[in-house]
Amino acid sequence: MTDTLRTPQVPHEHGLDGPALLDAYRTMRTIRDFEERLHEEFATGDIPGFVHLYAGEEASATGVCAHLDDDRDVIASTHRGHGHCIAKHVDVKSMMAEIYGRTTGSCHGKGGSMHIADLSKGMLGANGIVGGGPPLICGAALAAKVRGDGGVGVAFFGDGGSNQGTTLESLNLASVWQLPAVFVAENNGYAEATSAEWSVGGGSIAARAAAFGMPGVTVDGFDFFAVHEAAGEAVARARSGGGPSLIEVQLTRYYGHFEGDQQKYRTDEVRHARAELDCIKRFRERVRGEVTVAQLDAIDTEVARLIDEAVSEAQAAPLPTGADLETDVYISYL
Repeated sequence: MTDTLRTPQVPHEHGLDGPALLDAYRTMRTIRDFEERLHEEFATGDIPGFVHLYAGEEASATGVCAHLDDDRDVIASTHRGHGHCIAKHVDVKSMMAEIYGRTTGSCHGKGGSMHIADLSKGMLGANGIVGGGPPLICGAALAAKVRGDGGVGVAFFGDGGSNQGTTLESLNLASVWQLPAVFVAENNGYAEATSAEWSVGGGSIAARAAAFGMPGVTVDGFDFFAVHEAAGEAVARARSGGGPSLIEVQLTRYYGHFEGDQQKYRTDEVRHARAELDCIKRFRERVRGEVTVAQLDAIDTEVARLIDEAVSEAQAAPLPTGADLETDVYISYL
């Protein structure tokens, strides 16, 4: 029922043509540059609230969301949600404006980094509640099952979230109701500053799938193709009525739990990951001969320009005013 850590064994047997490979690379590069730039901008003091960066984990969101549609599939995210948003096609400029707290943001500047959402893209929102996403996905998956439209719900959560009762209850409910859901545990090794080696009973999040009668697999989160393959199987299973799946993606975040985290609980693992395991570097090596270096470099240039524009436009956009206080709420105060 549960597989061990795996990587596709045969090069080029990934079912992706040149345009699809370039699209995947663009998504990962956009996430990386967006987060690296936020790391710089947050240090200026101009960005309000907390920021949790996704850099280093790009292959997970990209590999999973490559199988999803904007119109019928939905995802629920975590406090570390920028990568999920970008992979689900939320507009980068509206995201940057939201993080800056501007009215042009995807939530009109009222949500900030931890609450970016875009229902038109099937992005239910980043979530400051650990383990808050899985119950939402059970609801979304149930709705898709009732509609019969083949829609799938995907819940992203971390190793810390894997221990929440909400997550375990959601796994059970999804199994009992055979919901078209995929649960993606992004195990970056730390629930804030607590090592997963100390906090995850049994040592494997994927192994818990057996307790709920669903398939579970652990994949190399530094390998886009490994994530893409596992997610493709899980999404196809959900669409065809085969019920839920659990995927544990093992990876490393390049920055602290939040911007300003001293990271005294870590050694040189980030240096090693950047130098030897980086998902973008590995992707470029893997696709050599299928796309050109010039094509990849051109995407780098285009993405850099996009991020520059996103920051400039966000900084120039207006802040919410007192008149905006009673808008975007569910009740009237009049």
